[in-house]
Amino acid sequence: MSGEQHTPGTSAKRSRAATVAELRPRYQADLAHGTERFFDRRRTDCPWCGSTRLRERLRTPDLFQHKPGRFFLDECQQCGHVFQNPRLNGAGLEFYYRDFYDGLGEKDLDGVFTGPGREKMYRRRAESLKPFDRTPKNWLDVGTGHGHFCATARTVFPGTVFDGLDFSAGIELAERAGRIDRGFRGSFTELARQELLGRYDAVSMYHYLEHSTDPRGELRAAWQAIHPGGHLLIEVPDPQSRLARVLGRWWLPWLQPQHLNFLPVANLRQELTALGFTVVAEAHAEPHDTVDLLGAVWLSLNAVAPPEDAPWLTTPTDRIHRLLRAALLLAGVPALLLGTTLDRLLVKPIAHRLGLSNAYRVIARRPETPPG
Repeated sequence: MSGEQHTPGTSAKRSRAATVAELRPRYQADLAHGTERFFDRRRTDCPWCGSTRLRERLRTPDLFQHKPGRFFLDECQQCGHVFQNPRLNGAGLEFYYRDFYDGLGEKDLDGVFTGPGREKMYRRRAESLKPFDRTPKNWLDVGTGHGHFCATARTVFPGTVFDGLDFSAGIELAERAGRIDRGFRGSFTELARQELLGRYDAVSMYHYLEHSTDPRGELRAAWQAIHPGGHLLIEVPDPQSRLARVLGRWWLPWLQPQHLNFLPVANLRQELTALGFTVVAEAHAEPHDTVDLLGAVWLSLNAVAPPEDAPWLTTPTDRIHRLLRAALLLAGVPALLLGTTLDRLLVKPIAHRLGLSNAYRVIARRPETPPG
């Protein structure tokens, strides 16, 4: 027996430290010339309607990972579309997504997707299709991540084949874990024109469109992937939520810099109709997620607490900073519990009635016969 003593979690900490040290040279090389190269030119018109009547809605740093950079959201005063401006380009998307959903961030994000209440939420999403199709043969979940929605939806529709599509390596993890029947990694707009053409009874996009650089293109891809008579299910953050204005940068669904576009429900309905879909359901109360006040408290604590050591930081975080972070987060536990309680008991019951809902869901049907 070795005389070396190990406290619980030592191996995990040591493993993370080694991973951070290994990744640091690449991140420092990426940042050597600043963050400006990660952005396209700033737009002077709305990417949705073309209006030049824009106003700044939000400016914020990365409140989640503390990666360097400053991010801006503009709002179109003509149609209400909210979008990141200037927008991340391909290099920027790769940089800011790296180690968020996978890599260093995989464990934390997996915990979010499987946390308390998530399975119930996934079940309700799946059940929302039942009034329109009780026996879909096959279902594609776009932006499926690690496939947790599909795993739960399978219990609602046990005879349905569930496929998933995503850009990240999480799709391969989801397939290996058996949460999806088949995984597709890549661009939905490209795959929908090829092997996914006219293949599905149902296509879902749960909190996916806000990540897309081309939401209109994604909706056209959905039209192509759904065969006549099939349904499209969409859930996105609601930029018209009053809590979004009250909480500002501390409103969790802004999720900068990953979220690029926020569609008001009227814009989405109009676009779906123009494509030929028939909108058969719209919901605001049930899709609301009880995370607004809890999220605001967490983001505030994470903003003031020294960041956990990460490869994009110029210098490694020392032990004193780690202890200080732990102490601040521990001191914030009562505020986190209060936020959770208020979200569930106060905000949730009145969210839709007072325009506080942080998300909405739309279900649209592709007609059996072409429009016109």
